[in-house]
Amino acid sequence: MKRQILSCVLLFTVVACSPKPVWVPYDGINKAIYPNEHWQKAIVPEQLGWSSEKLALAHKYSKKIGSDAVMIVDDGVVVDAWGDITTQFQCHSMRKSLLNGLIGVHVDEGKIDLTKTMAELGIDDYEPSLTAEEKQATIGDLIKARSGIYHPALGESPAMRAMRPKRNSHSPGTFWYYNNWDFNALGTIFEQETDTKIFKEFDKRIAKPLQMEDFDVSYCRYLSGSDYKNAPLSMHRYYLFRMSARDLARFGLLFLREGQWRNKQIISSAWVHESTSSHSKTGIDGGYGYMWWTGANRGLIANVSVKEHSYYAAGWGGHRVFVLPYRKLVIVHRVNTDLSGRQVANHHIGRMLWHILSAAGEKEIGDEPAIESSKGVRLKNDDIKKLFEGRSKWIAPNDGIFTTGGESLVLSCLRNGELLFSVTEELEYKGKWWVSRDRFYFKITGSKSYFLIVKEGNSIKFFDATGTLFGKFNPY
Repeated sequence: MKRQILSCVLLFTVVACSPKPVWVPYDGINKAIYPNEHWQKAIVPEQLGWSSEKLALAHKYSKKIGSDAVMIVDDGVVVDAWGDITTQFQCHSMRKSLLNGLIGVHVDEGKIDLTKTMAELGIDDYEPSLTAEEKQATIGDLIKARSGIYHPALGESPAMRAMRPKRNSHSPGTFWYYNNWDFNALGTIFEQETDTKIFKEFDKRIAKPLQMEDFDVSYCRYLSGSDYKNAPLSMHRYYLFRMSARDLARFGLLFLREGQWRNKQIISSAWVHESTSSHSKTGIDGGYGYMWWTGANRGLIANVSVKEHSYYAAGWGGHRVFVLPYRKLVIVHRVNTDLSGRQVANHHIGRMLWHILSAAGEKEIGDEPAIESSKGVRLKNDDIKKLFEGRSKWIAPNDGIFTTGGESLVLSCLRNGELLFSVTEELEYKGKWWVSRDRFYFKITGSKSYFLIVKEGNSIKFFDATGTLFGKFNPY
């Protein structure tokens, strides 16, 4: 109850104090610029070679999926922005990319040594404490999420807990697992090695030099076990950032400009390159760097193709900061996850990004991920039943649409209406499936959804209630 009251008071304070954005009109003379007190904004998108008509489609779609703020920056100039770009929403796991920037500053200054082990640093945790082998993990292993330390951690989702490998099942450095223990322990290590506090240091070393307009240390806080119901035992706190879309856009621009802000190198270009390169494969078209998600093979996020080397920061609920160096773009997407049930799915964000890149005039972004643009045949009731009842297993490659963190997922539709959905042996769901009104319905863990089914060549495509491509199987 105490935590709920605090959250409500904080939310009211943040929203009540959020100012309306002030823009400086872009004069069309200087292109590769930085924002000063306020961002420069194009008078019309066409001033930067964009299509207002196509941006309107992106705006309309983002409203449909529940986006709360979107900001598009083309080489330092705002092309368009809508929603509440000034409110300091929760960052969730984008906190990791923000901490990456701070770690980079102190690595460059020699205060943090990525080769130091947990044993050398004196890092441990509550019982069952770290083993001798786990203590051989280095800071470098943690920042790549390859520590091999699978101790319970604060802020883990049920899926993360279910997919967490068994203790001592992988040696440090040998296996990638998106591990909150690594990220939380990095916060502890950062403060220990630099003798600073994360939020105050971020304000000093990054927010103030970048002239962030809204960042306020008092809105950020640490979460310990007492802040979570049935929390796992871990001594390493969760550091919760709150930032506005327009301030996150400055952070994205800092990385786009390879750590340089005007004439000052805030973070070394070497650190930016190393951090945003793929050190682990997370699927056919994706990877993971130093607390940044990376793309490969024209992949980055579901439903859109981009060129390499592109990357993004991601937070639960639909928070994203995309950096597309080949196009000199930074795109920020926010969701007010302080409100219960508010979140935007990954494939919806991907379709919104498709619309934005289309408005930018990009051609090689794939087909529009909408059922209206599908070249296939929409299946009807009997065809859908026949299709699913005749097969017990459907295997989807992890192609960036179905993103599981593994190589594939398995969907089994049994003739008795039972549905089995598995990502790993440890993460399996049971439910029901049926067909009605030309829709394939399923119900898992109490949640009911439906898909529209399209057969296109040898692929079966699933489109959700918004008409957006959700995933595809190749059963033939």
